[in-house]
Amino acid sequence: MIGMDILQPVVVLLAWTMVMWVWMYATRIPAMLKAGIDAKGMVGSTGASLRAQLPDNVSWKADNYNHLHEAPTLFYAVAIVLAIIGQGDGPNTMVAWAYVGLRIAHSIVQVTVNRVAVRFALFALSSIALMVLIFHAIIPVFDLHLHG
Repeated sequence: MIGMDILQPVVVLLAWTMVMWVWMYATRIPAMLKAGIDAKGMVGSTGASLRAQLPDNVSWKADNYNHLHEAPTLFYAVAIVLAIIGQGDGPNTMVAWAYVGLRIAHSIVQVTVNRVAVRFALFALSSIALMVLIFHAIIPVFDLHLHG
């Protein structure tokens, strides 16, 4: 189908988000047990309330899982718009793959070494890719004719 190639990186980022969900709980649950935290006794608590009781490297996974529900929501929206209007192939798909690769790299950095400068660089580059996709959606959606 014309313009649907962009859905491949969308599905990869969706799957990566679930990988992070598994990784988060695979580290959080053992850490909670080790810290003697009884989840059955917790009422009205949030994951943030666990931060002080768990090692930082465990919280980093939860932080990243949350981050994958922030800017990527814009990516999902613009990718679907581009697919619907038949513009989700070629350069837009390449930019979408770059976005997904940068977000996965951001995740890996955040959940392992968590170097803020590296994370910021990856986040900034992914944000530029996202802006390019949004700009590429604005032009046809608003039927703008940009002349050089």
